[in-house]
Amino acid sequence: MSFKRYNIENLEIISAGAEGKAVGKVDGLTVFVPYAVPGDIVDVEVYKRKRGYAECNLLAIKQPSPDRVTPPCGHFGHCGGCKWQMLTYEKQLEFKQKQVEDNFKHLGKFEFPPLMPILGSEKIYYYRNKLEYTFSTMLWLTYDDMKRQAEGEFFENRCLGFHVPGMFDKILDIKHCWLQAAPSNDIRLFCKQYAIEHNLDFYDPRLQKGLLRNLIIRTASTGDLMVVLIVTKYNQEVKDMLAALMERFPEITSLTFVINTKLNDAIFDLPFHLYAGQDYITEKMENLQFKVGPKSFYQTNSEQAYNLYKVVREFADIQKDEVVYDLFTGTGTIANFVAHQAKRVVGIEYVDTAVEDAKINSAQNNITNTEFVVGDMAKIFTDQFIAQHGKPDVIISDPPRAGMHPNVIEQLLKLEVPRIVYVSCNPATQARDLTLLDPKYRVEKVQPVDMFPHTQHVENVVLLKLR
Repeated sequence: MSFKRYNIENLEIISAGAEGKAVGKVDGLTVFVPYAVPGDIVDVEVYKRKRGYAECNLLAIKQPSPDRVTPPCGHFGHCGGCKWQMLTYEKQLEFKQKQVEDNFKHLGKFEFPPLMPILGSEKIYYYRNKLEYTFSTMLWLTYDDMKRQAEGEFFENRCLGFHVPGMFDKILDIKHCWLQAAPSNDIRLFCKQYAIEHNLDFYDPRLQKGLLRNLIIRTASTGDLMVVLIVTKYNQEVKDMLAALMERFPEITSLTFVINTKLNDAIFDLPFHLYAGQDYITEKMENLQFKVGPKSFYQTNSEQAYNLYKVVREFADIQKDEVVYDLFTGTGTIANFVAHQAKRVVGIEYVDTAVEDAKINSAQNNITNTEFVVGDMAKIFTDQFIAQHGKPDVIISDPPRAGMHPNVIEQLLKLEVPRIVYVSCNPATQARDLTLLDPKYRVEKVQPVDMFPHTQHVENVVLLKLR
């Protein structure tokens, strides 16, 4: 039997919850509502109910919270990318701090000191250095759009924008994105307009055909600018479009293209072809330069990444005679950032192309005391590995959202290094891992960092010391 939707009126929103949704309670039922703000009085529609909780759509704001603000983005509520734009930034930081504390309290079983005040991002708009857009013939229409279309207004179905959350084939055409600085918006709009004017085929995800697939724009604090065009074939039409793009935006320092004929959008197993400029852009951090290629991982908020790494370096307190292991090193940004303080730094990473970037970044910065090893952390972080590379005095660990594998935790407990700095993008799995490390390590410091304003995501740095 299908669930019958129903409405709840005059619901008070009491807190911010997981996945950017706000929380209310009624008759013992916990209610999750996207795009609501704590302090709002709202009407909602319950579309899914399970034991103890319900998922709802926001119908009306009866009384706005004093913490509610008007989102600047015209795509707010449809894009899904900046779910907290309607909440003051001060409150966003407050809820992120609380998220870390609640995860530690409720999911962890360890003692921890009062959290240090969260480090907010100086830029809360135009802070990302990378965005990826999709060309499509499957334009997403809002209810207002459909109403206007029914009244006779024409909507061009060829679009360039973001996937609508939960829909593989629907694309929200983006007019202006508040995430990436100029000339990002102008480049996207030019590519769309040029393609329409020259009648180039936009990709149809259902028929799985069309010339233009994706557009990636990467910017750097140095002023470097990378554009990557993903197409299904390289022909004269693509050559002409790339030439026009270069002519219109001479500030582009790296223009490449990728030929993707696969049924999915993954391109990291495909070759990148340089059309103009260099095949990389350069980021700077203090006196270091980092080469960022089209496949390279680099923290998407460059300026806040620097603040994050400074916290890591301070917590690690590395001495000149100490060996440091940087687990999940990625492209070696943290490893290279702290190398001048250490005797030696060993970075471990399972993505071989990232390790190659890490080695290049060491070489171009004349750093000679780093070593980078390719391998699955859960498999290669063994007694034999440590015997070969030397016992570490300090460990820095920045795992993916899933946290650290039990094998890694076991080896850390066995090693008994004096200090561990644990960087996490998921306080829930971090709380789990800290509980497992608690028999031998105590939590000394906790520093939340906001890398992604207007989202629920929070980064967290923890200093652990051997008991």
